Amino acid sequence: MKRILAIASVAVLLAGCNAAQEPRVMARYVPERADDFIFENNLICGRVYGQALEAETTSPGIDIWVKRPGALVADQRYKDELENGKSYHKDWGNGKDCYKVGKSLGGGASAVVIENRLQYPATNYRSWKILEQSADKVVFCLTYPEWNADCETISLSKTFTVTADSYFVKVEDVYTFSGDYGDELEVVAGVFRHLDQETIQSELEAKDRYAIWEKASDQSAEPEDGMLGVAVYVPGAEGERLSHGEDHGIVGRTVKSGETFTYYFGSCWSKGDIKDSAQWFELVNSLSY
Repeated sequence: MKRILAIASVAVLLAGCNAAQEPRVMARYVPERADDFIFENNLICGRVYGQALEAETTSPGIDIWVKRPGALVADQRYKDELENGKSYHKDWGNGKDCYKVGKSLGGGASAVVIENRLQYPATNYRSWKILEQSADKVVFCLTYPEWNADCETISLSKTFTVTADSYFVKVEDVYTFSGDYGDELEVVAGVFRHLDQETIQSELEAKDRYAIWEKASDQSAEPEDGMLGVAVYVPGAEGERLSHGEDHGIVGRTVKSGETFTYYFGSCWSKGDIKDSAQWFELVNSLSY
């Protein structure tokens, strides 16, 4: 009996080790699909656009890929799209891409604000680096080369930290700038409001956070009966407001050139564990990093 128990204990221990090694996060450069950079954990998934896509879309926006909690799905979606003709804009069992970014901040990018207008990079990200990677955490950096905006020369380095079991990604942005506006500028994180499509159902607005509950903004591939929650949270923010044109909910503060601007963005899908706006807004309100 003791021998049987000992063998069983070893089996449980080995099973635990194998489970601990199973990755619950990922991030990678996707050269096979227009230089995308994809990131994912067991709850959320998203991507940032790369250089090869600039002829079609030049945008810093975060593109949201909705998914059900559990397995990592991005690699299989790319494979099915590119090799098997199964579009990732359709739900084949574990979510899809049903979010429109266009030229915007999408689901949680940041921007410098000059003369009350968001100043986007002139290019998509141009270089990347994985800084840390384990089964439950991945840290990567994307850089945007210098561009000119309203008499300012600006560059941007973004460091993302993706951890398992979280609906939110930490971002540490470093903007460097020089020009007519001195050594301080306002930087904001924001969520795109799809006004032309009337997707918005409800919003949460507070000094240091903004969240939205909306219909899928891309229903070109198939009808969508689920809802999306999107949010940004900026610790130490000076205030929340709508952008010029009211096409973004933005939250930010004044920073010096080279100073780190830290914020969090997140998303959910009503076909997962968060079913309605009340649950989503409760989670967003609980953030206190």
